[in-house]
Amino acid sequence: MTTRLESETQTWEQRLQRLLPLLGHRNWIVVADSAYPAQSNPGIETIYTGEDHVEVLAKVVQAINAAHHVRASIYMDAELKHVPEEDAPGVTALRDEIDRVLRGQNARVLEHEQIIAKLDESAKLFNIVILKSTLAIPYTSVFLELDCGYWNEGAEKRLRSSMATDAVVARD
Repeated sequence: MTTRLESETQTWEQRLQRLLPLLGHRNWIVVADSAYPAQSNPGIETIYTGEDHVEVLAKVVQAINAAHHVRASIYMDAELKHVPEEDAPGVTALRDEIDRVLRGQNARVLEHEQIIAKLDESAKLFNIVILKSTLAIPYTSVFLELDCGYWNEGAEKRLRSSMATDAVVARD
């Protein structure tokens, strides 16, 4: 993937629809505010949407929820809760809108640098898609780490337990 700073002939929604089937476990999609930096890692593709942050987030969440092969672990910046209205007019309403879009999703809250460290580590091996919005309020990026949509932690534990049992039986 390459960094894209200018829009192409495809809309960002078309680009996401084309990329989503290629993405899977350990890939990320980030809905970022307008100050989010373009990164130099060739595995990170930055797409400027030119659209409202909450609308982009809602479309991304809807697309992931409609995809059978992936689900998302969502990360939010802990700092967002503490950004005051006087320093970032509109932040209170924005927090409510983001909460509405993410209702029913399990969003984890971590400090921004912790999320960036997780993202950077993943970007060493896996592709990342960053969708930049027009929003100019800090700590509002939403980070969606993709996971397998048809396999879960419980199934993986049962599989590993079965394999361990088979290994013990084979040694005996």
